[in-house]
Amino acid sequence: MALLPILRYPDPRLYKKASRVAEITEDIRALVHDMAETMYAAPGVGLAATQVDVHRQIIVIDTSEARDTLLVLINPEILAREGSQYCEEGCLSVPGVYEAVERAEWIHVRAMGLDGKLVEFEAETLQAVCIQHEMDHLQGKVFVDLLSRLKQNRIRAKMQKQLRQPA
Repeated sequence: MALLPILRYPDPRLYKKASRVAEITEDIRALVHDMAETMYAAPGVGLAATQVDVHRQIIVIDTSEARDTLLVLINPEILAREGSQYCEEGCLSVPGVYEAVERAEWIHVRAMGLDGKLVEFEAETLQAVCIQHEMDHLQGKVFVDLLSRLKQNRIRAKMQKQLRQPA
């Protein structure tokens, strides 16, 4: 297991669309385990493969209080969505920035699990927000893109300034 480097906004690699996973291989299993370890260590509640510069449709999520309920979604699709909610979102690729974003309140999802079987389930509130946020990454979108142009410019300037400062 290894901690993976997380791409930082506005890195252009965050805007690359992810490709579907054809089969679950040992490499995919290892990537999922490394992604989970990286997400928990960061700490975060979700991570898309795009954020670690692997452009495959894989996300890991854990919104449980105990941080012991890992959800692995491969090739996820939202089949239905209802309602609307504003939730303050953050992102491991945009550290220290939190903004309210509008998302569906309820979603119906289909994805492949790490065992290669298709699963369908419903998600709401925080889990629904997290799934939608991470699926955006797979489409080459960052939550900052959903904000006003003024906020986008401010966040970009803040992130570029952080990148220029010595660690």
